[in-house]
Order: sequence, then C-alpha cells, then structure tokens
Amino acid sequence: MSAEFRDVSVLIPAMDETYSLSRTVDVIAETCTPKDIAEIIIIISPQKTSHETLRTANELIAKYSGRIKIYILEQKLPFVGGAIRDGINVALGSHLIMMSADLETNPAIVQKFIESSKQYPERIITATRWKYGGGFRGYSRIKLICNYIFEKSVALFYFSGLTDMTYGYRLFPSELMKRIEWEELKHPFFLETALKPLRLGVKFIEVPAKWEARTEGVSQNGFFETFKYFRPALHNRFLKPEDILNHE
Repeated sequence: MSAEFRDVSVLIPAMDETYSLSRTVDVIAETCTPKDIAEIIIIISPQKTSHETLRTANELIAKYSGRIKIYILEQKLPFVGGAIRDGINVALGSHLIMMSADLETNPAIVQKFIESSKQYPERIITATRWKYGGGFRGYSRIKLICNYIFEKSVALFYFSGLTDMTYGYRLFPSELMKRIEWEELKHPFFLETALKPLRLGVKFIEVPAKWEARTEGVSQNGFFETFKYFRPALHNRFLKPEDILNHE
C-alpha cells in the first residue's frame, strides 16, 4: 500500500476529561501547522461521556472555528477500541493519529509524528516509553514490570524490534487502517494496531515519549484488564495477510 502525506485526522476519545482535553487540543494547535491538520475528531459515548466534557468539546469547536476543523463524533461501537474504529471509518486525512484526551499521550509529540510521516509516509510512527527520552511518571511499579516483560516477550514472539506495542499513541496511513479487519473493542485494540501491521510487513518508526498518569477522570484500563492483551498477542501471530485485510 503506497501512501503520500497530505494531512492528518486526529482521533481523541473523550469521556470525563475537561482541562486535559482542552490542553491536548491547545497544544496541537500551538505546535502544528494548521494545513497539516485535516480535522480533530473528538469521539464521545452518548451514554458515558460527561456533560462537562461535551461542553468542553463544543467550546473547542467554537474557539478554533475557521482555523482548525474540530467536530464531535458519537461512537456506535462500544469501548475505547470501538471509538477509535468508528473514527477510522470517517477520517478524511491521508494519515490519522490515535491518542487520548487525558494527557497520558503528550500532545507535543504530534508535531514530531507529522515531521516523521512527511519523510516516511508509508510507515507507522509510534510513541515508545521504553527508549531514551521516554519514560513513565506515576505508573504502578507492578504494572511497569509486567509491561516490560510483556513488551519484550511479544517483540520476541513476532521477531520485532519494537519496544512499546501496547501504548495507544500512533500515526498511521489512513488507507492501511481502513483496509484492516479490526477485531478488538477494548484497550487490547492498541496492541492489535501494532500486531496486524507487523504481520503485513509494515515498517515502524519509534519516537520516544514520556507517559504521565492522568490527573483527572478515571482510567478504564485496570490492572486485571491487562491480562486481556494475551489473546490478541497469540491470535494475530499466525494470521495470513488475506485474513487481516477486509475485501470491500
């Protein structure tokens, strides 16, 4: 699949973030060239997104009207993976970025993603917390150890040099993402977005990024949820390309 960088659609699921959501969009607007941003899609759950978050999203739409296209998308598929999948289906940019609204995905990295994608538009640009320049702040020590072991094990299992497959902060060619048959709906979707492209032979570029624990809202990815990552790690390993790509 060939790709040429034109602009990006930024996909941001939001549930109970206000300051963090506003800061995320503000930093993107401050650090990125407007023509590089096709749109910012704030994805909400009609049942779970708070009224305060919805109000913040509408304030951002008004604030950047005429400069950056921002709009609200009501997700149809459930959970965070479903929200991103809905965003992928409607994204208009040549490339798309998945990130969060809670500042655990540092928005200052978006510009670095775009710079790398302009040079290598056919590759996936992915954030890593495990290389020099990255890191963790406020991460549970037990989860940190488990994540390190899991990342190393999956990389070995897939014969990959990637250091951070579970971090849901990546830039992709949109055509690639629209052609893949996605299966996961919860947080393991972030792992799936690394594994299926790997099986297709897509190349990645890692960009170091610091992760900091959210200061507002409640995480939907508890400790025991992390055990659900094992299923996609095993399931995707031996899939053939024809089983990964949809045939629409």
